[in-house]
Amino acid sequence: MFNRIISFGFIAFIALSSIFFFVIALTIWPLTVCFDRRLVLLHYFTSFWASLYLWIMPAWSVSIHDRHHIRKGVTYMVVSNHQSQLDILLAFTLFFPFKWVSKAEVFKLPFIGWNMVLNRYIKLKRGDKESIRLMMEQCEKTLAQGSSVYFFPEGTRSETGILKPFKPGAFILAQKMNLPILPIVINGSKNALPKHSLNFHGKHRMRIQVLEEIPANAFVHLSVEDISQLVWNKIAAHVDEHKGLQEN
Repeated sequence: MFNRIISFGFIAFIALSSIFFFVIALTIWPLTVCFDRRLVLLHYFTSFWASLYLWIMPAWSVSIHDRHHIRKGVTYMVVSNHQSQLDILLAFTLFFPFKWVSKAEVFKLPFIGWNMVLNRYIKLKRGDKESIRLMMEQCEKTLAQGSSVYFFPEGTRSETGILKPFKPGAFILAQKMNLPILPIVINGSKNALPKHSLNFHGKHRMRIQVLEEIPANAFVHLSVEDISQLVWNKIAAHVDEHKGLQEN
């Protein structure tokens, strides 16, 4: 019962604070869009907004490892594993500019979803071929403008933490646009907020680790399937659940 009260209070705080933060975002956008075409300042504000929800929860601790692997001014195809809705908040704690690829339903959420529209994040309807085509076109345009794009190539959260097979979209784009791939590993979020749950689950340590980038010339002659497997292997080597499999 106590955990449910905490969950309700946390969700209520998110709902109410989102109104306030969206008003600020709505003020930032017209003041900056003329000189900040990639909306970097708005994204940094959104990163603060998202990170706040992790900072205020005493039972959650977040550690960031090897952030120095992110080179300033480089356009990346960013890919990471996906265990929980908290992964989105964790990625924002890196405070570097990128555009999300996210399911279309999220953009309809009041305030938070509307802010995603303001940021020009990229919509995707799962299983819709036309939506996938439009998403790929928008990603190409975004990357060409110098903004990194962040994918969860599993396509959905893993309930066990074990990596699902990667979908090819991110790797098609990286090869076509001749861009480095930046692998990111998230650990600990699965148990803090499991899939299909909004309940509070006690004290948890979450970690986000930035791996070394994979330069475009390292996969220029590989097939998309081989690039996908290469990145899958690099991420899996740092995921706690896969380490457990190796030990067993």
